[in-house]
Amino acid sequence: MKHIFITALSIFSGIVSAQVAIGKTAVSSPSVSLEFGLANRGLILPWVTSAASVAGAVNGTMIYDLSDKKVKIKYASAWRDLSVDPTGTTVDPLTNADGTLIQNAAAENANAKMAIGPLTSTPGILVLEATDKAMVLPKVASPHLNIINPSPGMMVYDTVNKQLAVFNGKVWSFWK
Repeated sequence: MKHIFITALSIFSGIVSAQVAIGKTAVSSPSVSLEFGLANRGLILPWVTSAASVAGAVNGTMIYDLSDKKVKIKYASAWRDLSVDPTGTTVDPLTNADGTLIQNAAAENANAKMAIGPLTSTPGILVLEATDKAMVLPKVASPHLNIINPSPGMMVYDTVNKQLAVFNGKVWSFWK
């Protein structure tokens, strides 16, 4: 499934000019490289064994760290915790099974990469390369109330409180 998704995105990216809308027909501004439609869904960050194992991460890289079950961002050459609450989990809320099994069952292609904008050597799975465009996170009103089964590492923009919301597998953390 992962390989099909990467192949489809690769083909699709050759057709579009550095702007992608997911769940809607077009982006809202020429300044947007990636934008999501209006639904009670979030963006799931890549799960990594530990932040220390991420080689070549550049500032702005975002991950879900399985070692301490927290959402993190590479900032000023160090990893910054966005989860705040230390009680994260990888338990799948639908099956009560350890969510790491979902990630570990697939064979990882270390060379897989998708870029929106010119493809460079910046490490990452999905890299937004444009220097004059930004990603607009999925927008959800009160995600802690409206996303029924959030996954660990989920991230959205809370339209009610006008803040970033990240889910560590157990609780939401909010950032202004």
